[in-house]
Amino acid sequence: MRPLLLTLALAVSAAAAGYDPSWATTKPKRTIQHSDPNGDALVKAIAALQPGDHLEIAAGTYSINRMWDVQTTGTASAPVWITAAKNAQVIITRPDDQQNVINIGQAKPVQFLCLRGIEFTGGSHGIRIGQASNFWLDQCHIHHTGEVCVSANSANTSHLFLTRNHIHHGAGHAEGFYLGANNGDHIMSESIIALNHVHDCRGEQGDGIEVKQGSWGNLIAENHVHDTNYPCITVYGTNGKPVNIIERNLCYNSADHVMQIQGDALVRNNVLINGAHAGFASTDHQGKSANLKVVHNTIVNRTHAFRANSWNDRKGMVLANNVLYSTEENAILFTNGSSGVTVTGNVVLGNGPRPGTSFGRGLTDLPNLSPDGSKHDATPAPDAPFNSADPRFLEKSDFLGKPRSRPISGAIAR
Repeated sequence: MRPLLLTLALAVSAAAAGYDPSWATTKPKRTIQHSDPNGDALVKAIAALQPGDHLEIAAGTYSINRMWDVQTTGTASAPVWITAAKNAQVIITRPDDQQNVINIGQAKPVQFLCLRGIEFTGGSHGIRIGQASNFWLDQCHIHHTGEVCVSANSANTSHLFLTRNHIHHGAGHAEGFYLGANNGDHIMSESIIALNHVHDCRGEQGDGIEVKQGSWGNLIAENHVHDTNYPCITVYGTNGKPVNIIERNLCYNSADHVMQIQGDALVRNNVLINGAHAGFASTDHQGKSANLKVVHNTIVNRTHAFRANSWNDRKGMVLANNVLYSTEENAILFTNGSSGVTVTGNVVLGNGPRPGTSFGRGLTDLPNLSPDGSKHDATPAPDAPFNSADPRFLEKSDFLGKPRSRPISGAIAR
């Protein structure tokens, strides 16, 4: 599937997927047009907004030469909307990287606020989210920042909706999204990160989407993430809170693992291609791996397809109904053993032990996918030998949202 076609497919699926907040269709009480090109005037206009207001910003580049903390807040029945005017290119920047371009709720809590259709570039962090809940960042373009593009690591956050954004070319640590803080110092909960295009995260680290230890109950879905220095998607554990769900993401071209998940998660219907170390990896890090189900993914890699360092004798570990193809190394590698792990219904190509698997024929099983990530349509060939999925772990739908009528392994049901 070409990137453009994928983007169109994801956009069509958005309404049905329910990724938007419950207040998404609430109509503003008042609409205000802002066209003053002075950056300070824009700061003042946003500070003056009241619940129910909609600020439409005219086309232009607005440079903010100050520490800017948006404290504007709405209510469930009267959100605040800050958007680009129709068909307008609105760019918000600053002259240096001494401050973030924009902060949300650093000094006091913000809720029921939406930023939509705005471009943020320059500065340190592009957008830094602080004390926020029911904050919606939608259809924004965040790029070429001095540090992380979007962060939510300085306070606890909940019910963030980070949807349909285009994020690329951060510097410094260079994450696309950095969500939660190390060791659970700050957590993100019950949030949605969906339908984003994240790429070229090539700084000192450079995860595409990173969700830190202790963050829980989040959905990371239908993101298109590629060309990262660290994993395209990294998710730690939840410290026993409700699991995170990572599903229907297309990830490829990582200088590390394509996807790395510690535990406390359901990982399903993802397509992962071309990681320097592994297609999928799991290991203890700031917490122990446990309660992790990896089902119905298609993973194609030159090096290891699936690698688990710390699954031995851990509770709730399942590897089921995946297509795991390695062209040079192991299809499945449990470096410290796999006692107690459920391994079933997988189709494999590659070296290493193969418990709970059947054999694929080769890359002809996936004719529109290439190990270097240049082609990434994971639709199986009509005669691909993928009909051995274990019904106990059969997901109702696939990567494209189509129902699974037959027990087909991998992300796409054919």
